[in-house]
Amino acid sequence: MTMNSDWLLKHFEQISEAPDAIPRLRRFILDLAVRGKLVEQNPKDEPASELLKRIDAEKEHRENAGGIRKPKLLLLVEDEIAHFEIPETWKWTHVEDVAHVEMGQSPSSEFYNKHHEGLPFYQGKADFGKIHPTPRYWCTAPTKLAEKGDILISVRAPVGPTNVSTETCCIGRGLAALRPYQGYERDFLLICLKKFEPDLEALGAGTTFVAINRKHLVTFPVPLPPLAEQQRIVAKVDELMSLCDELEVAQAKRERRRDRLVAATLHGLNNGDDSSEPGGHPTFEENARFYFNHLPRLTTRPEHIHQLRQTILNFAVRGKLVPQDPKDEPASELIERIRAKKGELIKGRVGSKGRAVAITENDILFKIPKNWVWVQSTEPAVLISDKGKKLQTKDVLESGEFPVVDQGKVFVRGYCNDIQKVIRVDGPIIVFGDHTRETKLIDFDFVVGADGVKLLKPIEIVPAYYFLALQWVPLESRGYARHFKLLRVSCFPLPPLAEQQRIVAKVDELMALCDEIEAQVTSSATTRRQLLEATLTEAIAS
Repeated sequence: MTMNSDWLLKHFEQISEAPDAIPRLRRFILDLAVRGKLVEQNPKDEPASELLKRIDAEKEHRENAGGIRKPKLLLLVEDEIAHFEIPETWKWTHVEDVAHVEMGQSPSSEFYNKHHEGLPFYQGKADFGKIHPTPRYWCTAPTKLAEKGDILISVRAPVGPTNVSTETCCIGRGLAALRPYQGYERDFLLICLKKFEPDLEALGAGTTFVAINRKHLVTFPVPLPPLAEQQRIVAKVDELMSLCDELEVAQAKRERRRDRLVAATLHGLNNGDDSSEPGGHPTFEENARFYFNHLPRLTTRPEHIHQLRQTILNFAVRGKLVPQDPKDEPASELIERIRAKKGELIKGRVGSKGRAVAITENDILFKIPKNWVWVQSTEPAVLISDKGKKLQTKDVLESGEFPVVDQGKVFVRGYCNDIQKVIRVDGPIIVFGDHTRETKLIDFDFVVGADGVKLLKPIEIVPAYYFLALQWVPLESRGYARHFKLLRVSCFPLPPLAEQQRIVAKVDELMALCDEIEAQVTSSATTRRQLLEATLTEAIAS
C-alpha cells in the first residue's frame, strides 16, 4: 500500500478525534516513508547498491583531495541491527556511509559575543527553530564548522531534534553537523532522523546530560532508496505534511469554536437572570436546556467536565439548583442559631472562634433568594487545633490503623499507628489546605500528615453543603499562598437548612452524572485511539 492525500482525507474524519491524532499521523507518514510504503517503487530506478558505489567513489575522491577525514571502514548493517525490512531495491547503510559527520566542539567562552561579530554560534537544541536555528551568540574563533544546508542534530540533552543551517556557522559540543554526499537527499536524511529520533535518544547515556557520541551517530542504521525514489518520497512527505498542517488548523479552529460555545453557554448559566426581555439574552432556563440537550457534543474533553462540575457548584450556591420552599426556616434564623451554638462550643473549649469579619456590599457577588443570607466563610464552624500532632515523613506507613490526611490532592497518602497523633472525629470535619486550598470532608479518625492543614468543625450546617461552598469560594492568590487567611475574609451564600439538604442531594446526583460522562469521554478517547492505531497499523502491514 502507498499513502496519499485521498487516503488521509478519507480516514481523517473517523480518527481525527483521537488524542494526539495529528502528531500521530505525522509520525505515521514518516514511518511509511522510511519503510518504502509511501510511494510506489519503480523497477527502472537505479538500485541503491549501484548508488552506494557512486557515493563511495565521491567519498574516495574527497579523501584524496583532503576534503574530509577518511572514515573508519564500517561493516555492512547486520539484519538484527536493521530496524525493519525494506524494498529489494533499497539498502541499509550507516549514517557515515551516506553523510560526512562533523561533531561540534565549543570554543573558549572568551570568543563568544552577542554583537554579531564572527560566525553564528549554535550550542544545542535551545537555538533551534521549527526548521532553521536562530543565533543568540556569535564566535570570533570557531573550532568546528557547519556549512550552509547542513543538518544540525542535537546530540545531548535532548538527543535527536534536528534543524538545517542557513549559513556557515560554529557548532558547540551539543550539536553535530551532517552533510550528505551526492546521491543521498538531505531532506530524505532529515525524514529518517525525525522518524528514528526515539531510537537515537535511546542510545543516550549520562547522569547529568544524556548524550550520544560520534560512534553512536556514525554507526546508526539508515535506509538508502534509489535516488529517484528518495526525491519522490521527499515530495510526497512535503505534500502530506502540508495537508496535516491544514487539518491541524481546521481541527484547532473546530476545537476553538466548541470551546467558545461551551464557555459562552456556561457563562450564560453562571451569570444569567431568571428572565429576559424579548429579543434580549437567553434566560437561565434556556441556557440550561440548550447545554444539557447538547451535553454529549459539548463535553468531549476532561476540561469540559471540570467546567461542568464548577458550573454545578455555581448553581448550588446561587439557589438555582433546586426550587426554594417558602415553608423552610429562613437562613437568617439559622445563622443566629449557629452563632449561639458556636459561643457555647468556644466556652467549652471545643475549638477556637477565629477572627470575625464583617460582610460589606463589595463582598456581595450576586443576588441570592430572599430566604438566604451571605455569611463569612469560617463563621459556621470552629477551628480545631492539631498543635503538636504533626507527623514525620518516616512515620507514614503503607498500611496501619489510622489514615494520614494532608493538604495534597491525594485523599489518604498513608497510615499511622501512633494513637497520640490521632484526630478524633465527632461528626464530619473539613480539612482545608492553607497552601493548596484543597478541601476534604472527613468523617473518620485520622492523622494530620503535614503542616498547613486547617481543621474546621461545621456547626448546625449540613457538612456536605459547607464542603461544596468552601470549594466554590473564590480565593484569588498566587504562588505559595496562605489560603486560610483569604478564606477568613471571604463569604458564601447560606440557604435554609432544608434546602441545603436538597442541594446536596442534587449535587450528588449531578456529580455522579459527571462521573459517567467523564468515563464515557475517557472510553471514547480510548476507542478513538485504538481505531487510529488499528487503521495506521493496517496501512503499514498492507
